[in-house]
Amino acid sequence: MKGMTRAALVAALMLCAAGEVMAQVGKNASGILDPNLATKEQLLSVPGFDAALADALIKGRPYADMLAVDKVVSSKLTGEPKVAAYRKLFMPINLNTATRPEILLVPGVAARMANEFEEYRPYDGLPRFRREINKYVSAEEVARFEQFVFVPINLNTASDADILSIPGLGQRMLREFKEYRPYTSIEQFRREIGKYVDKNEVARLERYVMVK
Repeated sequence: MKGMTRAALVAALMLCAAGEVMAQVGKNASGILDPNLATKEQLLSVPGFDAALADALIKGRPYADMLAVDKVVSSKLTGEPKVAAYRKLFMPINLNTATRPEILLVPGVAARMANEFEEYRPYDGLPRFRREINKYVSAEEVARFEQFVFVPINLNTASDADILSIPGLGQRMLREFKEYRPYTSIEQFRREIGKYVDKNEVARLERYVMVK
């Protein structure tokens, strides 16, 4: 970058890399849709979805977890057609609390891999997930799995990159998340963020955060 000393440039690159490594919600490189955020038009692009299923999914919002989404989708799709849909529509699962049935909804995860997901709990961040699961599958497959999972971020210490990794969260809400630090409880988070969004959106955001 013009005007930067070599040392400053290296420092900036190290900071960027740190933000990349510590992001707690997996990268969504394939454009996977969030069931709580997707528009009807977007849902109609999901394999196997028709207008009736899209309307049913929208009517049931907000969803607390992927199992709740699955109850709706399974009324129309099963087997491979459902797996195909979940490659394009998925609500990230909490690596530390997801149940076995929820883990098995991740496309490509069978019983053996579900065992590995559970074995290394608790995860302190996605870097550990990458390191441990890479013992069993390629880095490319780990990256694919990562699109479907998350580890809650600490509201008081999370970097901007961590916070912005939450699906649907932009710069405005980033400012609000940081404004009320230090948080002493999740109840405070609900109260403060509830000034800006409705209770359904607070509930959606809450699943991605914790207070330590």
